[in-house]
Amino acid sequence: MPEKRRYADRAESIKRAVAKRRKRIKELVIEYKGGKCIICGYSKCPAVLELHHLDEATKKFGLGMNGLTRSWERTRQEADKCILVCANCHREIHAGIVQLPREIGVEKRGELREA
Repeated sequence: MPEKRRYADRAESIKRAVAKRRKRIKELVIEYKGGKCIICGYSKCPAVLELHHLDEATKKFGLGMNGLTRSWERTRQEADKCILVCANCHREIHAGIVQLPREIGVEKRGELREA
């Protein structure tokens, strides 16, 4: 009788596969959202780019690395509620230092093209 495989026996392989998939989903999201911070234009390092929900009330899940385990379709639907910003601009938005351009609010309501 063959021995049963255990999670512990393949844990590292599973972790690498999940990390690789999360990285790929993030690359897809960044490309889908335009590839750069909509406030300052930063695009050098993908790890610095983040998604900011325009309306927290519509947020079903966060799109940090833990949120990137969902299907591309669910991730894309959630990304449609967001803007792509660099980490610095994202922190400044939450601190109230940076205000989003008016066009962002209009776009959020679907009156302009899809982001």
